[in-house]
Amino acid sequence: MTTAIYSHPDCQRHDMGDWHPESPARLQAIADQLIGSHISDLLEHREAPLVALADLERNHSPNAIAIVRDNVPADGDTYPLDADTALNAWSWRAAQRAAGAAVAATNAVLDGDIDNAFCAVRPPGHHARPGEPMGFCLFNNVAVAAKHALAVRGLQRVAIVDFDVHHGNGTEEAFLHEPRALMVSFYQHPLYPYCAPQPITANAVNVPVPAHSKGDVVRKIVTEQWLPALHAFRPEMIFISAGFDAHREDDIGGMGLVEADYAWMTEQIMAVARQHAQGRIVSCLEGGYNLSALGRSVVAHLRALAEI
Repeated sequence: MTTAIYSHPDCQRHDMGDWHPESPARLQAIADQLIGSHISDLLEHREAPLVALADLERNHSPNAIAIVRDNVPADGDTYPLDADTALNAWSWRAAQRAAGAAVAATNAVLDGDIDNAFCAVRPPGHHARPGEPMGFCLFNNVAVAAKHALAVRGLQRVAIVDFDVHHGNGTEEAFLHEPRALMVSFYQHPLYPYCAPQPITANAVNVPVPAHSKGDVVRKIVTEQWLPALHAFRPEMIFISAGFDAHREDDIGGMGLVEADYAWMTEQIMAVARQHAQGRIVSCLEGGYNLSALGRSVVAHLRALAEI
């Protein structure tokens, strides 16, 4: 099993301020845990390229791209986009790397060069709407990659699994009228972005859960709602919005997952991918703000992906 991890130093140079939980330290915490757990050398480390503009344009409006590209401040300054999201001098480049990693990983998996991949990148993506950045997110990395798989690589069915504590509203919006995509998720409700829960349909199984929900609640959702939908859809590739902020140690949410839950969910997703998608999975980092819990949870996720 060949699992690649995509990243780039530019992703650590995006910095919204010392106060901000979506900090460069997140990627360092992941790297440290991979070394400490002795699995770093068992993964294939790859450098994230810059995304092609055409790939961004497939998911984002010209205005959404310009908001990021044209407002990069001078070195040492920040430019606020909303109350939660800001740019620094490296943000445009970091966002290009984050989306570029997802597309490059998609191509490598589809080419059979690797079995699956994890993109250790930031800024995250699943709140980024087609028309604007939002909620720590500049471009929707998973949506950009999934649309590349459909439009450029010719796939007919892709699934997106989102296990971040927050609802992936940007992803939901991006694929709202796309029958070739299935999105499944759970998310704490009420919690940012405070969307009203939408009806569960054949192409959207996004399940709200109350605060303090633990692994048993999530496993029941996966078993009874995600898996039947995924098997019925028969995806040719699976993308994961891998947020780890539903961990019980993460104060940004209020759920109670632990590392074993992330490993179990990953194993279930892998089983679906083996049955329908030739094992093809690309996972992209979303949330996770308690640094220790984040690092440990990513290790659990990667152990499952790499079967080590």
